[in-house]
Amino acid sequence: MADVPGGSGLDLWRSPGGAPSRAASEAWTRVWIALAGAFFGCVVALAELNALYLSVALIGCIFILRDFRIGVVLLIVLLPISRSTVFPHEMLGITGLNPLNLLLLGTLAAYLLQALPDGSFRRFVPGRLLWLYIVPIVVAGVLGSQHVGEIPRSLLDKLVEYENATGYFRDVVVKPLLFVLFALLVAAAVRRSEKPEKFLAPAFISIWIMVALVLGFVLKSGVSLNVLARSEERLFLSPLGIYANELGRLYASAYALLLFTWVESKSPALRATLFVSMGPVLVALLLTFSRGSYLGFIFVNVLFLVWRRNAKTLILFALVAACGLLLLPEAVWDRVSTGLGQGADFGANTLSAGRIEHIWLPLLPEIPKSPIWGHGLSSILWSEPMRRAPGVAILAVGHPHNAYLGALLDMGVVGLVLLCSYFVHVWKGFRVLSVDPTVNPMLRGFFLGAAAGLASLLVSYTTDSSLTPGPEQSFLWLAIGMMYGHLSSRTHPAPGRSA
Repeated sequence: MADVPGGSGLDLWRSPGGAPSRAASEAWTRVWIALAGAFFGCVVALAELNALYLSVALIGCIFILRDFRIGVVLLIVLLPISRSTVFPHEMLGITGLNPLNLLLLGTLAAYLLQALPDGSFRRFVPGRLLWLYIVPIVVAGVLGSQHVGEIPRSLLDKLVEYENATGYFRDVVVKPLLFVLFALLVAAAVRRSEKPEKFLAPAFISIWIMVALVLGFVLKSGVSLNVLARSEERLFLSPLGIYANELGRLYASAYALLLFTWVESKSPALRATLFVSMGPVLVALLLTFSRGSYLGFIFVNVLFLVWRRNAKTLILFALVAACGLLLLPEAVWDRVSTGLGQGADFGANTLSAGRIEHIWLPLLPEIPKSPIWGHGLSSILWSEPMRRAPGVAILAVGHPHNAYLGALLDMGVVGLVLLCSYFVHVWKGFRVLSVDPTVNPMLRGFFLGAAAGLASLLVSYTTDSSLTPGPEQSFLWLAIGMMYGHLSSRTHPAPGRSA
């Protein structure tokens, strides 16, 4: 074949110096974009909406490979809503294949590509987090996986979604610890950022999304407040995939972050935005009609007054509280006073909505059977009263409705002490950063709000939830990640920090 004048066809794509020309690079970029668009278009056409989620997640992972902090920002926005029914939990019929898990894996992979060469991965998991929190949960999960076969069949159909040890370990160990992985990725991103306060923006966006979730659901349903306030309507918000009590605690911790960040912010525009944001959060909190969350909210405000001791703050809060109490709907008062005014029938059991008599007392004999290391996570499901007569000897519930009793049953004295010690460690970290003059003032307020939010959660845990990670702890684990990132950047500054 005769030579083409001017050289081979390949030379047309190169500049005189031998490097690919700019026109060639742009042409190949268009080709790859077109091919990617065609591929994802075909996938969406074949698998419809689930494939759209998958395509968006994969495209997000491509950008994340350039900078894993992009993935962290997306995770901050999506994590709280990821447990709701409006978020896809599986795609293409594959359980576990969902946008959040893809983003987590993509972000982790992108981080590892940066951290392994410079050796910073060795500091990825703080020692206290590992030994005081992760290890006890994993050990208790391994212990509990041996008892899955003892769970009554009626509970498997109603309270849990697994039928074997593998499914059990996935649901009670792996899924909760994804919150911890999220916090570790946040810490790594903060450590590599010159202005970590920028990560608060997606956090506030996430708060607005979670508020819109409940406000939109209630408005669309058209249900009255009097109906929502009834004790028998506690499952009204369950179609969202997150229980009312969990949502209430999430809103209480979000309110704490907004309140304390607002006080310390210097920008008038940001202060106005934070102040206005607290209103919808309070409305959403009220709509959960969760008395434990109301208590947590009150505790946050008490801490605010104690930590901001001055006459001006006290007077302002007194006026706001007085106006708020006057404007509270009657339905809220009815919910708060549930069980009161019943004369001789009133007591601690009535106030606890039957928890003492129908849950806590039946479980007490289980503690001496394994007081040191407990019976394994979710051990209430195979406890003796549950196996004997679920719904009769004990209420048919998935957890003891007391986080501390639950930890004692599941992990024994050792596990309860370790987990409580971890939260004490977190509390101290928040408090140290909240008064550190080298920390951005807005972040100081954020960390103080995180301390108040943690305290409100621990108070509300006397009547519900668990000390292991759950949806209501989304903003707590964000703050924990921010805390570890700040503390680590002092002793081991990350190479190549950027805004």
